[in-house]
Amino acid sequence: MATTAPDTYLLAGLDPRDRGFSRPVEVVSDDRQYRATLRYEAARIVTEAASQDAAVERLIATLHGQGYRQLKTQVSFRGGTYLGSREAWTEYPDPTPAFRRLLAALRSWLPSAKHSA
Repeated sequence: MATTAPDTYLLAGLDPRDRGFSRPVEVVSDDRQYRATLRYEAARIVTEAASQDAAVERLIATLHGQGYRQLKTQVSFRGGTYLGSREAWTEYPDPTPAFRRLLAALRSWLPSAKHSA
């Protein structure tokens, strides 16, 4: 499996216990897909998709389904080059409560959201 230098995003928001957090998210590509990986406390969340944006958006949807809120990302490394804070933040609106329940139900069926401790 050939991979390129990972792009790294800074992900910030509130966790399900209303604690603020900021963690890196690595997005690695191989010949077929992109994989976004977040490590937060004891959790490791991995999502896969056909594009980098889709992998990050699946990660956000997975986190929303787990009760994370006020999420936003910023690219901090692209192809191994440090970008600092030059890139704009992308904010992801919180889903409505009914939509959160739907996301949680769908998340349990999606094979691309892998969880391990």
